[in-house]
Amino acid sequence: MDEEIIRYDNVSIVFDETTIIEHFSLPVNKGEKVILRGPSGSGKSTLLKMAQGYARPDTGTVSYRKHAIDAETAWKIRQETAYISQDTDIGEGIVRDLIAGVFTYASNKSLPYETSLNKYLALFSLDEATLDKDFRTLSGGEKQRIVIIISLLLERTIFFLDEITAALDGRMKQQVADYFLSHKDWTVIAISHDEAWYREGSRIIPVGGN
Repeated sequence: MDEEIIRYDNVSIVFDETTIIEHFSLPVNKGEKVILRGPSGSGKSTLLKMAQGYARPDTGTVSYRKHAIDAETAWKIRQETAYISQDTDIGEGIVRDLIAGVFTYASNKSLPYETSLNKYLALFSLDEATLDKDFRTLSGGEKQRIVIIISLLLERTIFFLDEITAALDGRMKQQVADYFLSHKDWTVIAISHDEAWYREGSRIIPVGGN
């Protein structure tokens, strides 16, 4: 029997008295790759935030591993999953220090991130010298790749991805999509308009009527 990770059940979202999502239902099982597609403002990002307890539906329910998402379960969810957005404003200072800071938190201290860091830099075409640069001086694409690398270093297997390839060039879009989609045991819910994500094996789910 398939292991259910996330379920949206009859979810509706209302913003400024306008219903932008109505009666949205979607089960996501372990290992599935789900791509949410729809116009800007259609509620896609809010759906991802609901899956980590950062937002609530106006009607309906969202569950994680068959437990309704509430204040009690949200902390566990955030320890087991990774959320990556196109917003790369994660702080300032030297890149190496920013990465190290993530692993000072109690829940991350046991992860030997240093052993995988150089591997990911090479995979996503970043020079090791990038680690000694001020994060604010990096290009948008470089910042996005650093954010992706940090999330991968956390060794999660459930990912919520919000337009993470938007700032990348064509080759790197493909590289990043390939990496997330090729791991059969990873569960991925991604928002993207990039064709790199639309392939056999991905479930394309329209949101907002598109």
